[in-house]
Amino acid sequence: MAFKVAFIGAGSIGFTRGLLRDLLAVPEFHNIQVAFTDINPHNLEMVTELCQRDIHENGLSIQIQATTDRREALEGAKYVLCTIRVGGLEAFATDVDIPLKYGVDQCVGDTLCAGGIMYGQRGISEMLRICQDIREVAATDVTLLNYANPMAMLTWACNKYGGVRTIGLCHGVQHGHHQIADVYGLDKKDVDIICAGINHQTWYIQASHEGKDLTAGLLEAFENNAEYARTEKVRIDMLRRFGYYSTESNGHLSEYVPWYRKRASEIGDWIDMGSWINGETGGYLRVCTEGRRWFETDFPNWMKDPAFVYASEKRSEEHGSYIIEGLETGRVYRGHFNLVNKGVISNLPDDAIIEAPGYVDRNGISMPHVGDLPLGPAAVCNVSISVQRLAVEAAVHGDDKLLRQAFMMDPLVGAVCNPKEIWQMVDEMLVAQEAWLPQYSAAIAEAKQRLAAGNLIPTRDYEGAARVKVKTVADMQQDREAANKNAGEADKGKDRASTTA
Repeated sequence: MAFKVAFIGAGSIGFTRGLLRDLLAVPEFHNIQVAFTDINPHNLEMVTELCQRDIHENGLSIQIQATTDRREALEGAKYVLCTIRVGGLEAFATDVDIPLKYGVDQCVGDTLCAGGIMYGQRGISEMLRICQDIREVAATDVTLLNYANPMAMLTWACNKYGGVRTIGLCHGVQHGHHQIADVYGLDKKDVDIICAGINHQTWYIQASHEGKDLTAGLLEAFENNAEYARTEKVRIDMLRRFGYYSTESNGHLSEYVPWYRKRASEIGDWIDMGSWINGETGGYLRVCTEGRRWFETDFPNWMKDPAFVYASEKRSEEHGSYIIEGLETGRVYRGHFNLVNKGVISNLPDDAIIEAPGYVDRNGISMPHVGDLPLGPAAVCNVSISVQRLAVEAAVHGDDKLLRQAFMMDPLVGAVCNPKEIWQMVDEMLVAQEAWLPQYSAAIAEAKQRLAAGNLIPTRDYEGAARVKVKTVADMQQDREAANKNAGEADKGKDRASTTA
């Protein structure tokens, strides 16, 4: 098999190196073509050098095509894996820090809430340009596998406006599946699940072991687990009140709904500081910043460390390589994928991007009919879908009125801010991110005038309820193993255990 796979945003060390290992662990794929592209030539060079070393150490003759010319990388590609972060850490910092001035305290800010909405504005604009390049130079039967956030918004825009078959992929379902097995003292492989909803708000509507239902006793099982009772307070409370466990981490979930981060004095009651993903203010920004600094500094040592081994037992749980394997070899793979609903979940909108069980083989991807979600979980999803739809249309058309409405409808922003505060916050974020928002040029000019005119609503210099200082390189050198793990993992929240009692 000699098809071509292109990685866009290949300077993302965690995703690129791990996904390439997964792909080349498939024996039939040892002669495929691989292309890397990134707008940062330095990052691209480092990741390419490291991955090329891995390839040679595994005895393969593949030569990575590395280029900053995206169209060159996409030429003839049958599969495109996208891991971009438009605006990088510079823009990401404004996603977190500007909302804090208005009291909106986010742990991540890449899926919903103020940060996720603005991340979507930057990402959708670029994704549509990527789709144009794909349509013009990639293979006619190309599939875009999108790992970039906000997952649902970007995948929605690509399918509706990009003209490219796009599948959104995430590892959230796998994590919760592990946890459900864990609280019952079982292995993940022995627990059957049906999980459905929208990305980062997917619900385990069925869980069973050897035909015995596990769902009914799940709340008690989590409450009685000392570790999860401390680290997953938000998720357990949602399970208590809505009846079903949700996929996403404590910190993520806390910023998607209105109840757990609306008052600074109460945030500490719902989070755990043993791991960033359990609720730390700006936690994901911190670990991404540390990971980037560490990789750039310690890269020479990475080249001395053992190469990745391309073997089936070393593959991760990321869906991408298994989807490609299923499509190319016919081996059946079951996973959870983000695709246009089209009636799979009956009580969510047909045009929304849902996350649900799917099967892959040489015939393509099949999504079985799930039916209705329970009413409570469906209501939670539908609120987020309304925000996503407004944000997608705003980004595509450069409509700042729709953008402001998305902010108003967002559960946490709406719980914390009044309309005038939201309008001013959007002005600030548009101006701060001008370099990555070409579709908003007219709106940004007007926002600048309003901000310069004075008479602004007072804001505050606020670090957040649970901010942790970013580690220096010297700090990270005290535990190189931990620093390497943070920098090298695509999933920086894999280890969610608390280190506090």
